[in-house]
Parts: sequence; structure tokens; C-alpha cells
Amino acid sequence: MATIPATSPEDALAIRRRTATLILLTAAYFFSYMDRQILAILQEDIKKELLLSDTQLGLLAGFAFAIFYATLGLPVARWADRSNRVNIIAIALSLWSAMTAVCGLAQNFVQLLLARIGVGIGEAGSSPPSHSIIADLYPPEKRAGAMGIYSLGVVLGAAGGTIIGGTLAHYFGWRVAMFAVGIPGIMLAIIIKLFVVEPRRGLSDPSHVPAAQGAMPSLGDGFRSLFSNRAAVHLVLGVTITSLIGYGHTAFGSSFLIRTIGLTKIEIASIVAPVGAVCGTLSAVLGGWLANKAAVRWGLHSQAWLVLVMKGVGLPLSFLFFASSDPWIAIPIYWVSLLLVNSYLGPSFALIQGLAPLRMRALWAAVTLLVINLIGLGLGPTMIGVISDALKPTYGEAEALRLAMLTFAAATPWALFHYWRAGVWLKRRQVAANPT
Repeated sequence: MATIPATSPEDALAIRRRTATLILLTAAYFFSYMDRQILAILQEDIKKELLLSDTQLGLLAGFAFAIFYATLGLPVARWADRSNRVNIIAIALSLWSAMTAVCGLAQNFVQLLLARIGVGIGEAGSSPPSHSIIADLYPPEKRAGAMGIYSLGVVLGAAGGTIIGGTLAHYFGWRVAMFAVGIPGIMLAIIIKLFVVEPRRGLSDPSHVPAAQGAMPSLGDGFRSLFSNRAAVHLVLGVTITSLIGYGHTAFGSSFLIRTIGLTKIEIASIVAPVGAVCGTLSAVLGGWLANKAAVRWGLHSQAWLVLVMKGVGLPLSFLFFASSDPWIAIPIYWVSLLLVNSYLGPSFALIQGLAPLRMRALWAAVTLLVINLIGLGLGPTMIGVISDALKPTYGEAEALRLAMLTFAAATPWALFHYWRAGVWLKRRQVAANPT
């Protein structure tokens, strides 16, 4: 097992606090995803009050948010690769939390759109520096597990937004829900600033990995280095297509349960989301743990194939969920599917960070997130909304949304193909590095 070289008191302090740091970064990611996805449980109320279409809802959840979130991630990553990453995360968390609260003041589509853009601008400063810090704190054989823990922010954030947002909206209205999830993030930003230690770059990498030094690589260098690595390209494509499907389903998941399955907001908040959070958490943690074990036994390539297997087994369950009309059948199927389909983020991002040069880790994370979010987050919810609106005159509001969700689920084999190819190239790289 690799040991972490602590060559200074700062290194030693960063190592001692790495578990707490991971928890705090995961908490920031939780707030990021909660503030991003709370719109899903509130959008039926918002649609009714502000008289919006599904396409407008999709734009609010998708492209209008993602265009700023994704593109600003690149300059933020460049900043993170040369500056204090903890400061960047604290500033970003304060900004997007404040703008989430501002969403509760919107009186029309344009005002809500501008507030959502503000959330996207703030959230651009979260993941790239967090990925870079985690990669510096955890050695390669433990990185997938750490990234799996970090990816809990997605599962728990979506659940938290649904539980808190749905409950508060049921009793007090959607505007109060926006205020309630936005303001606490500012307090978390202060805690992160005061407690988290900025780790030395390359702190946890094996001694044979060259230290980060010399001129800072350019943005073009980052793009060229990532897209010249075939394993990384397939990983990015796999996680992007998976995210396209996932973001589309998440954005309209609560609406599907309300319109098509017949549940209420409070039922979703009190029953569906809490159990879903447990299942999603188990999936992320188990996925990271299995990925670590697989990497030790068979090599890093097996992590990509693990994602392939788990998501492949979960695909039929997704089809059954979206095809069902009985909530007592649909919801248990949904919970079981979550045990499988949320396992991909930790291994995917850990592999990408492991392939990235030390001075480009935040940049590679930002390039990956740019592609994921422009295509996945940007197009996913928007396309679901457009398809639903297009089918509505023929099939009605409820069935149109069901067909839109099923259409997206059918794209999963495309993502699985890229995870298979990523594993192939990672295995070839492993054999080339260790020919004996």
C-alpha cells in the first residue's frame, strides 16, 4: 500500500485532516446539487404560478444554468491549478447559496432565469478545485473510494432538495423552500475557509510520479492532453452520456411521479426521497469500495468495466420503472435501480484524475465537467421538456412525459459502450507500463 510522504508540518496537518476535508467538500457538493436540483420538486408549483411550459422548465434546469456553470469552470480550473483552491470553493459556495435564495424572489420567467444563471456562475467554482484537492489527499488505490464518497453529494443533494424543498413547499410555498436551502450554504463556506488545509500538489502520489513544476500548462495543453488520451476520451464520453440521461430524469423525476404516477409532493418528500437517498448512498459507497478492490486485484481498467456491469444490470429496472403506472410497483423498482445506477461517478472521476498530469488535474476536471454539463446538464432537461411538449397534444401531459423519460433511458447502451472501450485502453496502458 502506498504511503503518503509528509515532508512538512503543513503536509502532516493536511493528511490528519483529510477525512474531515473530504466530508466538508462532500457537504459543499451536497449544497451544490441540492441548490441545483431543488427546482425539480418545486417546478410543478412554479409552472402553475408563473405559467411556464415544460420547455421553459427544462431550460431553467438545463441549458440556461449549464452554459455558465460549464464554461466558467475552465477559467476557475486554471485559477485552481495555480492558486489556493480552498478560497475558491468558499467564495463559490457563498455566491451560489445567495443566488439560490434570490430565486425565491422571482416574479416571472426572466427573473427566475437570471437567478438560476447566478447559481450556475457560483457553482462553477466547486467541483474542479474539489477534485484536485481530493486527488492530492488520497493515493491512486484509494482515490475511487474517496471520489465515491464525494459523489454522495449528488445523491444526498438531490434527496435533500426533494425532502426539504418538498416539505417546505407543501406547508409554506416554494419561495420559502428556496430561502431555506440557500442561506445555510453561506455558513458552510465560512467553516470550509477556516478549517480546510490547502494540500501540497501531488502530496499523495507515488514517489516515481514527477513533482509538479515548470511553466503552467495552457488551456490548449489541457484540452490536447486529455483528448489525446483514448482511455480518458471514452471515460468522458461514457460519463457524459450517462449524465445526459441522469440529469434529464432527475430534472423531471418529481414531475413524473406527480403527473404520471399520481403521488403528491409530501409523499415524494417523506417516502420516496428518503429511501432513495439511502439506496443511492449505498450505491455510491459500494461502487467506490468495489472499484478500489477491483483496481488492487485486476488493475484500474476493471473500474471502468465495473461501471459497465452495474449500469447494465440496472437498465431493465429503469425501463420497468418508467413503464409502470402503479406507484406500489414503480417505487420499489426505482429504489432497487438506484442501488446500481449511481455507482459510476466515483470510479469515473477517479480514473480521469489518475490519468491527468499533476499540473492539469483541476483543468482536466473542468474540461470533463464542461463536456458533461454542456451536453448532459444543458441538453438533458431541455430535451426532456421539448419532447414532452411535442408529444403532449397526441398523448396528453402525463403520458407525454413518460415517453420522454423512456426515450432517454434507451440511450444507456451508448454510454456502456464507452465504458467498455475505456477499460480496453486502460488495460493496454497497464500492460505497456508493466510488460512483464
